[in-house]
Amino acid sequence: MDFDVLVIGGGPGGYVAAIRAAQLGFKTACVDSYERKGKYSLGGTCLNVGCIPSKALLQSSENYVELLHSFKDHGISCDNPKIDVKKMIERKESIVSKNANGISFLFKKNKIVELHGIASLTKEKDGKWIIKINDKGNIQEVSALNVILATGSSPRNLPQIKIDNKNVLDNEGALDLVSAPKELCIIGAGVIGLELGSVWQRLGSIVKILEVSDKFLPSADEQVAKELYKNLTKQGISIKNNIKIENVTNKDSKVNIKYSEDGKNYELICDKLIVAIGRVPNTATLNANEVGLKLDERGFIEVDNECRTNLKNIWAVGDCVRGPMLAHKASEEGVIVAERIAGQKPHFNFNTIPWVIYTNPEIAWVGKTEKQLQDKGVLYKKGVANFIANGRALGLGNNIGFVKILADKNTDRILGVHMVGPYVSELISEAVVAMEFMASSEDLARIIHAHPTLSEVIHEAALSCDERQLHG
Repeated sequence: MDFDVLVIGGGPGGYVAAIRAAQLGFKTACVDSYERKGKYSLGGTCLNVGCIPSKALLQSSENYVELLHSFKDHGISCDNPKIDVKKMIERKESIVSKNANGISFLFKKNKIVELHGIASLTKEKDGKWIIKINDKGNIQEVSALNVILATGSSPRNLPQIKIDNKNVLDNEGALDLVSAPKELCIIGAGVIGLELGSVWQRLGSIVKILEVSDKFLPSADEQVAKELYKNLTKQGISIKNNIKIENVTNKDSKVNIKYSEDGKNYELICDKLIVAIGRVPNTATLNANEVGLKLDERGFIEVDNECRTNLKNIWAVGDCVRGPMLAHKASEEGVIVAERIAGQKPHFNFNTIPWVIYTNPEIAWVGKTEKQLQDKGVLYKKGVANFIANGRALGLGNNIGFVKILADKNTDRILGVHMVGPYVSELISEAVVAMEFMASSEDLARIIHAHPTLSEVIHEAALSCDERQLHG
């Protein structure tokens, strides 16, 4: 089989790149090796064991907590509320299956050839790349003029910890628990650790999170991180920073964790342990050394600003290249590469990639933090508005948090927007659009926001940049 474009990887970067390439008239194929429940499943980590299933569980667990504690304020009550965790997991699986089947449908709709197995680069011949696909021992070769590498990433492991996905879990095992463990420990206070910790804490687990960094969420704005930390610990999640893991033993249905903090040694015994210490790129099976594909010291594929590798007509996107490991970043890179193959000149701005953590409260941000601006000596002004008096937030029964806008002191151009509170995962898009169009805080302050909505807090924060907030 011969193609104009072959995409290796069927996650958010890969399948989107394939669809866009097909839309542009290229004969396109996508080869993917991910398996779920013994069957090939498109969508990569994000769909199968990441973004989508974790959000399904977060929603289910939040509904349960609201039934237990919040609905009574609305005059709604019931006797002896229960959570069926097995049913919750089945619902999650159903959502994943629907989405994965949806990608296969889109492939058929766009006449994309769907292939499965482990793909590796072999050689260039007559201006085309020969790719070997190993489907559980069945080998086939295909050729393509252009190859897009979208191989994604895998969970990072600690050498002293063996993952068995029974007692010691990675993110995949943590999504398949059929009951809430009495005591759950999580190593890593990043996105995965905080979100999964929130799920199981809501369902009754005693959750303790150990983090090696001396700061909580150092990538987020300090004020936002502080607010989230306060609320998570108030909910009952224990979070310890500046931790060094010394040893982990898994025996007799208990996990023993020995760690040190400030030079002192401690021991923690739990029923389940989740290891969530980040991710590493999936590049080991690409045959990079043999074909001369450049990788950096951490295993990431080296690319230029247009996602070109050092090899002719080979591109790379998503988690296997530089930049944040975010599904929406990967998808946008996939679209852009397909369009560049077609000779177009699409735009991509790393500074306007939104970040979201789906805890309660949610946090979201785009652009620079205060510390980043201070470190670069950028003069800025800020406006902050709280959800506490917002009519829509009060109606929801969730008025925790705030919106912060950072703008250049001289030009008023928006440099960063940081949020913590209800549905900020949705609100952040307004800030992304504003920054993409190089808006000023005055622009947002002059835009009419519907009342009553949560977005009015963005309006108030913009007004606050010029010290003319109306409701604060």
